[in-house]
Amino acid sequence: MRVVSLIASSTEIVYALGQGKSLVGRSHECDHPAEVLRLPVLTEAMVDASASSREIDAQVKSRLRDAVSIYKVDGGRLKELAPDVILTQTQCEVCAVSLKDVEAAMGREFGVTAKVVALEPNCLADVYRDIRKVADSLGISAEGEALIGKLQKRIDAISAKAKGLRKTRVACVEWLDPLMAAGNWMPELVELAGGENLFGQAGKHSPWMTFEELRKADPDVVVMMPCGFDLERTKKEARAMLAKPEWKRLRAQTYAVDGNQFFNRPGPRLVESLEILAAILHPDEFGTEAHDGMERL
Repeated sequence: MRVVSLIASSTEIVYALGQGKSLVGRSHECDHPAEVLRLPVLTEAMVDASASSREIDAQVKSRLRDAVSIYKVDGGRLKELAPDVILTQTQCEVCAVSLKDVEAAMGREFGVTAKVVALEPNCLADVYRDIRKVADSLGISAEGEALIGKLQKRIDAISAKAKGLRKTRVACVEWLDPLMAAGNWMPELVELAGGENLFGQAGKHSPWMTFEELRKADPDVVVMMPCGFDLERTKKEARAMLAKPEWKRLRAQTYAVDGNQFFNRPGPRLVESLEILAAILHPDEFGTEAHDGMERL
């Protein structure tokens, strides 16, 4: 079985299923585990990811307005690799290479023929379903069920420990400028970690928000997790925001987390995301010393 994974979360699912050796190609965002970096890259972003949050937002909106894809898939390289299975997603055309991008590459002069498996993780149940999809496509359904069982056991342990603790009121911020709250699976993770989620709905796309809405909600904790940003970049941009006079009016404790590696990736490491979130909301019960994917600002 020859597999090309064009989203970071599906790459991590393949490895968690013990099938890393089946991978023959990856996306430019696939970087975990480290050994995946040796594989050829088949995608690139058509926006400048090094720009500021506001500039990236403007670039993305401009391309969407013009009906131009945000990502490019190398159809020629894809044909050379001759995959049996291509893993992609239909959940968000902004966050990662989409099914439409893959079909465009396959349908050009390259004539790529492969089974395309499109994941659609809108909530935690969908993440489990996607693990099953990947496992089934690789002919290892039993391993998929075993992986889901292990992840669920870890989640249940955290949820049981958090149950009965005082609910911490939480605002999760998925984009900094303009402000966007975190939706999809994040409201579920907040509840499981012993928090009360203030913005965004489980299973729904992340909604835009205003600072005034954030101020009126008066959260106990704000967690900055901009999509695609690592911890260092999040800290840099978040600190610049917190230095503004209006942000100093918030009484909330503010944390930066590595959204790129954890919270934004709907794969096996959402369990680690839950562990980090529980440590933020209830440090006395869960401790913070073991987590390097977070920092209080």
